[in-house]
Amino acid sequence: MERCLSPLRRTHLTHFKDFSYAKKIERFAVAKKGIKGESWLGFYPALGAVWGCSFIFIKLGLDFLTPFGVAFGRCALGAATLLAWAKYKKIALPKSKKIWAHLWMVSLLLNVIPGVLFAIAETKVTSILAGIINAVTPLMTLIAIMVVTRDEKPKFYQILGIGIGFIGVLTVLGAWQGLGDNPLWAVLVLLGAVTCYGFSFPYSRRFVIPHKLQPESIAAAQVTTGAVTLLPFYLFDGIARDYYRPGPVFAMLALGVFGSGFAYIWNFKIMAIAGSAIASSVTYLTPLVAVAVGVIFLKESLFWYEPVGAAIVLFGAAIGQNRIKLGKS
Repeated sequence: MERCLSPLRRTHLTHFKDFSYAKKIERFAVAKKGIKGESWLGFYPALGAVWGCSFIFIKLGLDFLTPFGVAFGRCALGAATLLAWAKYKKIALPKSKKIWAHLWMVSLLLNVIPGVLFAIAETKVTSILAGIINAVTPLMTLIAIMVVTRDEKPKFYQILGIGIGFIGVLTVLGAWQGLGDNPLWAVLVLLGAVTCYGFSFPYSRRFVIPHKLQPESIAAAQVTTGAVTLLPFYLFDGIARDYYRPGPVFAMLALGVFGSGFAYIWNFKIMAIAGSAIASSVTYLTPLVAVAVGVIFLKESLFWYEPVGAAIVLFGAAIGQNRIKLGKS
């Protein structure tokens, strides 16, 4: 779901192992004291589970919160978690107002707008569909980079990966029979959310990464600015009804504390111990978890073409990232 620069959740900077940001984080983390000898095997399934469950958490949170309330709740709880972690680790937050301004823009693209859009869409679509569409993020990031950095000529495998991913999206939606029970506007809202994720990368690479901030500092500052931005909307229209069932409340706590908090820390740990390639592969686990929990806990319907389309999307993403070699490309 939400993908934080840090993170680049969603994060998604690590989806492209040939880009320098993931490598910079990796080199930084490896240099940190005490990282040697640790195992990443515990963090990996935890990260995939938390991010995969984010969509069911959003759906449950909508039981008593509006989309603005869900987006604010996850950012506020995530910010509290990351700020506490930064204080515990004695990691300083950015001091430059200019950097804070850029991080605010990143928070709009990675936390605020997608957070609201995913919640709005999930008032009409299943958490399963939201989780599958979220898997399009690596392809949207690739498209964004190709659009913004026009001096870089697209490679054949990148164009092929995008094309296959597009076919996968149409398959997920069952386009040959219309959109079924999924309103077109809700599907477009989901695609709008992952498009925001995609364009956050080139912006971050240009305006944030050159400052060489510690990843935890970026994450804490970014999610905090997102929470502050959403606060007025929450105060105006954040509570859907004054009835709080334990399940939805615990879902929001998990979404914020883990999905927008500890998940970023775990992501950094995996990158430090196992490398950016392993860390980015959690993308392939997330939709599987989203489908499983949606079917098991919410009894959501799963049509045959949704997992098939998801597989095609992930296959396209793997090709676009050059994980699957196609000979000369």
